[in-house]
Amino acid sequence: MSKAFTRESDQDDDDLPEGATPIPKGSPNYITPKGLQALRDEFNQLVRVDRPKVVETVSWAAGNGDRSENGDYIYGKKRLREIDRRMRFLTKRMEAARVVDPTLQTNKDQVFFGATITYANSKGEEKTVTIVGIDEANLEKGRISWIAPIARALMKAYEGDVVQLRIPGGMETLEIIEIRYEPVE
Repeated sequence: MSKAFTRESDQDDDDLPEGATPIPKGSPNYITPKGLQALRDEFNQLVRVDRPKVVETVSWAAGNGDRSENGDYIYGKKRLREIDRRMRFLTKRMEAARVVDPTLQTNKDQVFFGATITYANSKGEEKTVTIVGIDEANLEKGRISWIAPIARALMKAYEGDVVQLRIPGGMETLEIIEIRYEPVE
């Protein structure tokens, strides 16, 4: 069948928002309890508050007659599509979620999902990062996704280990100074 005759929703990443990272094929959506709660909170906000307000506006605008030049109606329908797309995206992410609580990690000497790692690069600069789920990553807060190259380089290492990270300019050496497991805030 020609791609011209397929519906948008038939495509895998149709609901992936711009800038969002897809979950690697065959992998669960690892996420912290706080991250899953944030997804649930956003979903509930859309279902209980945002969508009903827009539906009310669209309904009111539809009652005003000619819809072809009705800005409230046209914008409202567009906003409803955006909300529905976001809700489908959140539903898929929550269904694929595998919650990992970093505070329950038994092997606290090794880097796994949820670890907060302090490392020094080859210039001696110390940095601290926490390995979190794809939807929780926020570089400004020091949270990196478990699929990020630096997270993959750090995985399964111990305190004192030196790991190699491939960067655009070659290889970077990172020495792990401290590993700890604490709730992600």
